[in-house]
Amino acid sequence: MRKPVIAGNWKMYKLFDEAVEAALALKSLVANANHCEIIIAPVFTALKSLADRLEGSNIKIAAQNCSTESSFGAHTGEVNAEMLKDVGCTHLIIGHSERRQFYCETDNLVNLKTKAALSAGLTAIVCVGEMLSEREAGRAEVVVKDQLVKGLNGLTVADVGRIIIAYEPVWAIGTGKTATPEQAQEMHGFIRSTLAENHGKEVADATRILYGGSVKPDNIRSLMSQEDVDGALVGGASLEAESFARIVNFR
Repeated sequence: MRKPVIAGNWKMYKLFDEAVEAALALKSLVANANHCEIIIAPVFTALKSLADRLEGSNIKIAAQNCSTESSFGAHTGEVNAEMLKDVGCTHLIIGHSERRQFYCETDNLVNLKTKAALSAGLTAIVCVGEMLSEREAGRAEVVVKDQLVKGLNGLTVADVGRIIIAYEPVWAIGTGKTATPEQAQEMHGFIRSTLAENHGKEVADATRILYGGSVKPDNIRSLMSQEDVDGALVGGASLEAESFARIVNFR
């Protein structure tokens, strides 16, 4: 049985006091939610303080990015995965479409960051997804499979067992457009079959696959009704505690 995961990606929003206020409000609103894992990913500057304030609660902290470097050294401006774990992170979002699209992250960088996260003992949330032009050209599955295979290249079965996959069709992120539950299920099923092909059926059956792309309180239940949709990576709707809590409490 795969326990659902509801993760909120706060992207580059919220100053420190706003982040604390939102996290504490969320804490009270989801205190009784034990049917799913709850994760929020604030900006770097709020990670330590939010991890401290949420310690002992049912909310875990993720970082939105990390360095490819596992070691300490002369890497100005970088933050490595061990540092993120040190301040209280348990999860790490890797390869988000915005990182790929605007910051030129390649599948190779995704692979290196995934390995760095696992080496530090973090759970990697590895993102994959196609552009609208790729879907319209009938290449959605080809693109997603390529990202998945290259992003997880060289990982052991045990490594893949510590990864969460997030499928985020780029055309549905922040646009108000959402893949239909049937479209989400089709791609999630394809991702699971690709995992089985490359890493074995047992790992594939156990891997949580999240949907990301304009997830809101009014569509979460229909998405979660799909067999291979194991949760959501939520963007804008996670910024308000009440909205995100309604998504968490989808049942």
